Amino acid sequence: MKPMKNILLSIFSLSLLLAACSGEEGEKQTQLAALKKQQAEIAAQIAKLEAAIAAENPDTVKQKSKEVGVLAVAPAKFDYFVQTQGQVTTDNNILVSAKSMGVVTKVLAREGQVVSKGQTLAQIDNAAMVSNLESMKAQLELVNTVFERQQKLWEQKIGTEIQYLQAKTNKESLEKQIAAMQEQIDMTKIQAPISGTVDGVMVKVGENIVPGMPALRIVNNTDLRIKAAVSEAYVTQIKTGNIVIVQIPELKKDIRATVSFVGKSIDVLSRTFPVEINLPNDPALRPNMTAVIKVVFHQEAQAITVPINVIQDLNNEKIVFIAEASGKNTIARKKVVTIKGVYDNKAHVEGLAAGDKVITVGYQGLSDGQLIKI
Repeated sequence: MKPMKNILLSIFSLSLLLAACSGEEGEKQTQLAALKKQQAEIAAQIAKLEAAIAAENPDTVKQKSKEVGVLAVAPAKFDYFVQTQGQVTTDNNILVSAKSMGVVTKVLAREGQVVSKGQTLAQIDNAAMVSNLESMKAQLELVNTVFERQQKLWEQKIGTEIQYLQAKTNKESLEKQIAAMQEQIDMTKIQAPISGTVDGVMVKVGENIVPGMPALRIVNNTDLRIKAAVSEAYVTQIKTGNIVIVQIPELKKDIRATVSFVGKSIDVLSRTFPVEINLPNDPALRPNMTAVIKVVFHQEAQAITVPINVIQDLNNEKIVFIAEASGKNTIARKKVVTIKGVYDNKAHVEGLAAGDKVITVGYQGLSDGQLIKI
């Protein structure tokens, strides 16, 4: 019985100890809650005192303010555009080739020379053809004389009709042969199909040349245009007559032009459609130059814009901070904005008013109502 009594005593002692510990833990929780309440009350008192001190001592507050930079916004024209690359091209960039085969006897043009349409640029050997032509012309004189006499006799009812017709046929046949020979002789002349500047000479005297072989290149820079491809996403917005800003890196200047052609089909591989832009006459422009083009498809006359980097995401909202006067102080004020479009690193937004001073430097980490120094 004594061991059993000892066990019961041990159990009772353990129960008293657990109860004491439980009571002690509950007391700690109560103390913690009371301290937290006091902390909240103290924090509120501190904030109230700080506000009072700020109102009474603005100079002290300025030392604690965050320095920022601002930009005053104002309504201005804003372009919606699509940017892509294109290439300067022209129909008047022509490789001139020979129409007949033979040996080149003369090269009459040099690189850089300005030539007119129809001007002879090179000559292919045609001595045999010219000799034949002279012989045929001599024969024509005799044939013409015979025909004229037969015609007079026939008009006087002298001779037969067969004699008259034979003389006429001989004359007309020889005239056609002379015309054909003259055409062959003309084909031995390599002539300029357009007016322009000789950009390259590929033949030399003494070389053999065949039809289709390039002999010279002629370029005329008075009818230049840009060919480019635009994403199908803009197929309903790009139209003929749209303003285009053309940037040629080599020229380091912008050229203002307009869209002259908009393709009606979409490329199945690139999912783009073609556009062409007529360029003004400019001696500095060259075919095959690379161009960056901005096709303006919409313009806002009175748009408020801000740098796209100052717009922040906060709680699924787009916000910016503006500098706002608060008594003798300046504070950061949160403004929720709606982005209408983003072009050239600028965002067209709604939610701001003309004159608002948008914080563009030091906007990171700001909170609504925070004291700032401009």
